[in-house]
Amino acid sequence: MIRLGLLLLASALLLPGKKVNVVSLEQLQATAIKPNNDSLYIVNFWATWCKPCVGEMPYFEEANTKFGAQKAKVVFVSLNSAKEEASVEKFIAAKNIQSEVLLLNAGNPNVWIDKIEPEWSGSIPATIMYKRGKKVFFHEGELKQAELDSIIKTKTN
Repeated sequence: MIRLGLLLLASALLLPGKKVNVVSLEQLQATAIKPNNDSLYIVNFWATWCKPCVGEMPYFEEANTKFGAQKAKVVFVSLNSAKEEASVEKFIAAKNIQSEVLLLNAGNPNVWIDKIEPEWSGSIPATIMYKRGKKVFFHEGELKQAELDSIIKTKTN
């Protein structure tokens, strides 16, 4: 009986968690920034070591569930190093993140930040919303649940 329990525990620990896709800037732009459709893409830039980022993640998860039927899609973009892919995947599994998670591998942030948002200083968390391939919202800093929900409601209508 103990062996069976240990076997089940070991197999649960070895099961693959949610996969994090490592993407280039061009891939990020093609999948979450530039799609020319009527979905609202809520792109949240974060890192596992950023306490405010981690603090607001449940709000985005709830919004993804709450507004998914209204064509709103949350995409978390991790700014951890690409070498940290496995630890980001462990973090995602531990937090039970269901939204899409990308790990940006774009090199020097001083080069690519302005290509994403010229107003962005580079601090995180940062949230940008896109609809029909155009930016419709930008916020640098943490968002609260009611604030996020309100913004999504106005942008999905």
